[in-house]
Amino acid sequence: MTRILAIETSTELATAAILTDSGIFIRELSGVQTHSQGILPAIQALLVEAGVRLQDCDAIAFGCGPGAFTGIRTACGIVQGLAYGADMPVVPVVSLLAMAEAAREQVAANEFVCILDARMNEVYWAQYRFDDVAGWTEISAPALAGLNAALVAITLESPQLVLGNGVTLPEPELARYPVVRCMPHAKQVGILGRLNFAAGRGLPADQAQPLYLRNKIALTTAEREQVKLQAAKASA
Repeated sequence: MTRILAIETSTELATAAILTDSGIFIRELSGVQTHSQGILPAIQALLVEAGVRLQDCDAIAFGCGPGAFTGIRTACGIVQGLAYGADMPVVPVVSLLAMAEAAREQVAANEFVCILDARMNEVYWAQYRFDDVAGWTEISAPALAGLNAALVAITLESPQLVLGNGVTLPEPELARYPVVRCMPHAKQVGILGRLNFAAGRGLPADQAQPLYLRNKIALTTAEREQVKLQAAKASA
């Protein structure tokens, strides 16, 4: 079975997971300020628990966003450093799709609108449809908008709304749509990453890039090199 290391740090909940033939091993960190300091020790603890070395993994999947810029750049820097050090591919997974995958585990639905708080009175949102044969189809690509504008833009007939922390719907919309609350999580990032890796969608380490829908979209050179160096040391 393919072994996948996965991390998701696009929101205030940072998570790491390893998918192996023995099961799924998970670590969770709460509080955005802990992401850069806490995620590498969490990965190291997971490797010990799973009884594997980083080099034993086939790929590293990561939540590429959209989400908090600090969290996404942390993920990209760490993933690049680990992947360079272990000479393995990376697999980006859209964090909103990871929410849809998590919701599908909880409710009997096939059409999902996933919404994350983007601060400044805006949300990140996307629409997805699941089919047992085709898997996931993106109906509306991830976008940044006001909540009302996002709700007006929904094109699915009877979607399941998947809301992240901090998203509050107006009363009419609460009555109109079923709602489940999920956050992007490394477990679903790993599940989707494994599928994408099997489909040949692994990328070189330097292509671990963020999907960020506001102005600043990438690490500075100094920021990238600093985080990569920390990750490379951890993988040595």
